[in-house]
Amino acid sequence: MNNISFVTILLKGGLGNLASYLAAHVLLCLLPAFFIAGAMTALIPKEAIARFLGRSTPKFISYPASAMAGSLLAVCSCTILPLFAGIHKKGAGIGPAITFLFFAPASNILAIIYTGGIIGADLAFARLFLSLAFGIGIGMIMALIFRKEDAAHDKATDNMFAGHGTMHRSALIFLLVLLALLLSGTLKVSLLTNTYATFTLPVSGMDKFQNFLFRLVPFDPAKGGEGVTAQGAILIGLLALIGITSWKGIENIFDGFNRWTWISLALVGLTLLIAAVGMSPHTGGLDIFINGKFIGVFVTLIILVWMCRKYLNNGETQSFLWESWNFVKQIFPLLVVGVFAVGILRELIKPEWIEAVAGKNTILGNLTGVVFGVFMYFPTLVEVPIAKMFLSLGMHRGPLLAYLMADPELSLQSILITATIIGKVKAWVYVGWVALFSTLAGLIYGSWIDGASITLVVMYLIGFLAVLSCTLWLVNRLSDAADDAAC
Repeated sequence: MNNISFVTILLKGGLGNLASYLAAHVLLCLLPAFFIAGAMTALIPKEAIARFLGRSTPKFISYPASAMAGSLLAVCSCTILPLFAGIHKKGAGIGPAITFLFFAPASNILAIIYTGGIIGADLAFARLFLSLAFGIGIGMIMALIFRKEDAAHDKATDNMFAGHGTMHRSALIFLLVLLALLLSGTLKVSLLTNTYATFTLPVSGMDKFQNFLFRLVPFDPAKGGEGVTAQGAILIGLLALIGITSWKGIENIFDGFNRWTWISLALVGLTLLIAAVGMSPHTGGLDIFINGKFIGVFVTLIILVWMCRKYLNNGETQSFLWESWNFVKQIFPLLVVGVFAVGILRELIKPEWIEAVAGKNTILGNLTGVVFGVFMYFPTLVEVPIAKMFLSLGMHRGPLLAYLMADPELSLQSILITATIIGKVKAWVYVGWVALFSTLAGLIYGSWIDGASITLVVMYLIGFLAVLSCTLWLVNRLSDAADDAAC
């Protein structure tokens, strides 16, 4: 294979992965998440966040609250990032915010149920228990390490949102409807996935177009390749139009609404509705399936429009839209770069290699599972059948758990975006702790699989956490002593 062919394969892998991701996961997951983050920043006073997730809130309230909030969201690491950015910007402590960031994609309700059904209840329970324990642990560690920066951030949010008062009931309802929009498009329940009506559009050539797309971006579920459908190609085009019109209509929205603003918002609504319906091209035309997802998205959009007109004033609506657009500008470009890079890396890293290095429950094997989580990222729930494939290739169940804990947390694009939200130092410290705890989780679970008694496994875990707690306590004391001496 010559160099030009090799580069072509890599570029095709990157572009194909990017196209698949944009077509299948951005619209119904990420767009509502951006709007939720924007609404939290614009409409919710800091006190409402700080009451449950603030740095001064008792730990027995803030950390369980952040984990509980995360468990209800069946979203991937990329979708959780705008929500993480929103609560952090509004004054959530770094510890509870990190627990939310870790726990939501790793062990939300659907991920645990799906893991239990596909791989086994034992691994699902281990994933839930260890993700909860280590998610809270990582959050507390981050809060301790960066307590000075956290205090400065808390003070900055006081100044940033000093003019905000109590939260209006209408703002809370508006936020809940946005959350309902997100859940309507992502939950895999029969009420939403069932088809309630079908009609056919007499559009010829769509089947040939879809076959062309599958040849261009192969559909290979065994390797996580999702392909690009004709519906996906349409959505990518609409997504580009949303970006162009939003730049013209929302970038300077505080100068007033213009025609581009209304075109942008109309395109967002239309795109969400097209993403929600089912489509099946064939030689006779294009079948459209009206499912529960479409009905849910349609109803929530109508409610949102009505609430904007009736309960939000122009200033609140402008602030909500501008904050949402600001999150898009901050996060989306890095997401594109990261997903493209992962597509290239998939062409270089072969899943079959894991049989040689992750076939046993060793430190190297579990680290391999973590590394695969970084470079072989798959959207939420897709990582479970991929893990099943790894298991069939010979991966030990210990490294398999390490992969399942790291994959939703440490994807390349997630690392890049997290660094823009909390800073490079905090982001890489977080990455280090997640890698360590994911490796430890795999070793602990794998030792039980290999025959160690549950009592011994628990003692290992308690011993490690005790040593870690004592070390962090000592570091904290020495740091406080140094601060007192400096004063």
